Amino acid sequence: MIRKEEVYKIGIFNKPHGIHGELLFTFTDDIFDQVEAEYLICPMDGILVPFFLEEYRFRSESTALVKLEGVDSAEQARTFTNVDVYFPIKHAEEVERENLSWNFFTGFRMEEIHHGHIGEVVDVDTSTINTLFVVDYKGEELLIPAQEDFIVEIDQKHKVITMDLPEGLLALDDTEEV
Repeated sequence: MIRKEEVYKIGIFNKPHGIHGELLFTFTDDIFDQVEAEYLICPMDGILVPFFLEEYRFRSESTALVKLEGVDSAEQARTFTNVDVYFPIKHAEEVERENLSWNFFTGFRMEEIHHGHIGEVVDVDTSTINTLFVVDYKGEELLIPAQEDFIVEIDQKHKVITMDLPEGLLALDDTEEV
């Protein structure tokens, strides 16, 4: 059985394309094209299920048409409409750190060299020019810049990011904002 902590979200299936079971896939991470993974993972009926890739082709920098094995009609493909797509962390670890997307770090524990444990990265905000880690700090949402200059170490095995943030960026004692 695949557990949530063994995967990370890389996109969403939008809708069927054509009549042969292809799906329009909007992705935030093209990791599936960088490693020899044969499957993508989707939540179905409350469990994470692997679906083997038959073929795919890119339509743009963030979309692809995907054909899954056993999905051979538009009707079958419709069951995947607006379904999140995940990728196994174990395969992503084969990729050099520089080539990982920021979304890979969702679920990592964040440490800061002066403040210690800050919280868990629960999301990554890429909606602006500056990518931000969304960190759960004692039930509050902290936004921390995802800049390589601030990253001291990444321990993929233990899922820990150690940061050295500029003084004043974290106001942990006063307000819960960055």
